[in-house]
Amino acid sequence: MAFSVKDVQDISGYVCIDLDRDELVEMRDYLNEAIDLLEPILEYDTSDVEPTFYPIGDLSNVVREDAIASARSLSIEEALANAASTRGRSFLIPQILGGEQDR
Repeated sequence: MAFSVKDVQDISGYVCIDLDRDELVEMRDYLNEAIDLLEPILEYDTSDVEPTFYPIGDLSNVVREDAIASARSLSIEEALANAASTRGRSFLIPQILGGEQDR
């Protein structure tokens, strides 16, 4: 499978990266070279290999429970006190993707 310039253009549009024609061609060549480097993997016989869905075994959630540390917490008013803009109980920040309008 080889990437075309159209494939790269579609991907760049999806991830909001504007590439000119030369950059699209360069990225196409780079991606096709990367795929070619992985081609030898297809030579391995993996028909008897069970898929690994959980590479870390039976380990599930190792993150501690969420808990509020009152001594280290700010009230909403304190947290928003120096914000340039707020909306209700949230920081209001400029939109960086798409148009300039607020959400």
